[in-house]
Parts: sequence; structure tokens; C-alpha cells
Amino acid sequence: MLIAIFIIYLVPTFASAGLWAMKDRPQGWSQARWTSAGILPRPEESDEAAIYVFSAMTGGLKGAVASHAWIVTKAKGATSYTRYDKVGWGTPIRRNHRAADAYWYSNPPQLVAEIRGSRAELLIPKVEGAIAAYPYAEPGGYTIWPGPNSNTFVAYVLRTVPELGAVLPPHAVGRDYLPNGEFVHLDEDGRDLQVTLRGLAGFSVGARSGIEVHFLGLVAGLDLARPGIKLPALGRIGI
Repeated sequence: MLIAIFIIYLVPTFASAGLWAMKDRPQGWSQARWTSAGILPRPEESDEAAIYVFSAMTGGLKGAVASHAWIVTKAKGATSYTRYDKVGWGTPIRRNHRAADAYWYSNPPQLVAEIRGSRAELLIPKVEGAIAAYPYAEPGGYTIWPGPNSNTFVAYVLRTVPELGAVLPPHAVGRDYLPNGEFVHLDEDGRDLQVTLRGLAGFSVGARSGIEVHFLGLVAGLDLARPGIKLPALGRIGI
């Protein structure tokens, strides 16, 4: 078991840390780039509703293994996006504190999920309801590891609204922390099952998750819907 843990979890983590150490990156948040990455179209270019989920590697030492996720919505006919993040300072749930598709600590965002049109129009109220119901929305409701953190927040919304059809990438440390001490969670549509011990160890299996085993916040597994492998710190590799 120790050999398996070393090969599956520690080797990719050390590899990611090595690659991270060789990168030219900002020394602090004030030197980092936080402007739009130009991924999303201008909101006034289309009247259709839209939902996006983004993830980007974070800064500092934790940027070698962990990412930060957020949610963006646009109501039908709206001329602006609305971005929701969970952060560790001030008011935890931030609204529009950065551009919808902004760099995070100079790291370009990855589009995790995209829903547009009438389907997005129907799901936006459910997304907003899940955000409003998030149980760790008050000051102090943030723990960098194992959770609840920024990824716990977005993962909670994705589990509460399974119609979004997405899970966060393997390097979204904190995503497997279930609120209120929950040990087992079955999505409303019955397509994904998660078992965890406070986000420290457990597994997920289902149509969206594929097969995943998480250990100390690091995730390894297989993506079955879009064939690929999930590696701790490095992310998903496949189609």
C-alpha cells in the first residue's frame, strides 16, 4: 500500500512541484496578473443565458499542486457576467471581484463546464439557490486544507445541481470535502456516489466522476465518459 501511495500520489506531486519550481511566476499577489484571459465572448454579443465553471492553478507554493475554481452565470438578455468565488478573507462568497474569465495569480483559467441557451436559463435559478444555501458562507467558514475552501464551494454547487454535468479537476484540492460532516453523498439523479472521511480519504464513482480515489486531498482515477486518467497535482490527461 505504501508503494502504491508513493507511485500514484507522491510521484506526480513531486513532478508537478519540480515543474512549478522551474516556472517564472510572480512573487506575490500584487505582481500577479488578474485581468481577463479573453476566453469568454463579450456578454452583450449574445442574448442567450450561460453558465461557466472555471479552474486555474493558484499562487505560491500551493500552486504546484492546487487550483482555484469559480462559477460564472449570465442571465438571458443580460449585458454582464456574474462571477462567484469563495475566498479565505473578508466576506467569503465574493461576487464579481475579478473579471469573469480572469487569470488567477497569472495562471490562465481552464474551462471546466459550459452550458448555454435554454438549458442554462433553466439551471441558473438552481445554481443561485445552491450558492445561497452553501453552509460555509459566513466569515470564518474557510479552511485551506482539507476544506471547506474555494473548491469545496464550487464542488457543492456541482453536486447540488448535477445537471451541470461536471466535476472539478483532480488538482482542485478540497473538492471532496462534504459539508456538515457528511460521510456518503449520492447525487440527486443517482449517477454519482461519493464516500469520504472529511475529504482526507475516500472514493467517488459514477457517470461524471468516473472512478476516483482521493487521499489527503490528492485525487487519482479514470475518466470513463471522456477517456483519460486523472493524476494528482498534474490534472486530467486524455481526450
